[in-house]
Amino acid sequence: MFFKKANKEKSEKWNLRSMFGPNLNFAATEAYKLLRTNIMFSFSDEGLGHVVGITSSVQSEGKSSTASNTAYALAESGGKVLLLECDLRRPSIASKLGLARMPGLSNLLISKGDYRDMVQHCAVAPGVDILVSGDIPPNPSELLSSNRMEKLVNQLRKDYDYIVVDLPPVTVVSDALAISKLLDGVVMVVRAGVSDRHMLAEAMRQLSMVDVRILGFVYREVDDGKKKYGYKYNKKYYRYYQEYAKKPGKK
Repeated sequence: MFFKKANKEKSEKWNLRSMFGPNLNFAATEAYKLLRTNIMFSFSDEGLGHVVGITSSVQSEGKSSTASNTAYALAESGGKVLLLECDLRRPSIASKLGLARMPGLSNLLISKGDYRDMVQHCAVAPGVDILVSGDIPPNPSELLSSNRMEKLVNQLRKDYDYIVVDLPPVTVVSDALAISKLLDGVVMVVRAGVSDRHMLAEAMRQLSMVDVRILGFVYREVDDGKKKYGYKYNKKYYRYYQEYAKKPGKK
């Protein structure tokens, strides 16, 4: 029993070290730096903090890891950054980063409290404030679209330069669309071998219906035939999928 527990703890620590922050490989680190640069240039105007959503079309595309590393990259540039977990149905950031699962966002939205009392920090990225999802609620969409959520985001804008929001997959539940009015832009995560172009086209269609600004795509596990690169960042995929969605017979 002790041996199994030790192996599990060792595995979790290894996963944490290998997927986050300073322990990424060179290609992934450079891709996140490029993503950071594009996000910063997208919001060249001064003023309140900017809210950037990270989502995907379906599950298991790596959006939570992408959100975590995007927050880390932005914090590296000297900005004050909050990683906000809004995937209230299938949260993963707490377990991936070795944080307490609660209290978190859901607890804050149903009670009177100060978010500062719930912010956590990860040893690998001490410069990033993290607000995890908290207890799984029965009504995630209602909480995310509530007036209390809007007030919270407005307060966070005053306190942070960037708020990176880990969103649920677009085509799975409506939660990402429910919070869309509070976002300044969205980055879509696409994973080789997992993403389906029909589902991705549908996700882009849904986001366009709520007038969300697409900042670009993070393409994970790219294979050029010779070598696998961890990540690539590209804005051109958006144009491709816009054109694809307009083709006759495509839904």
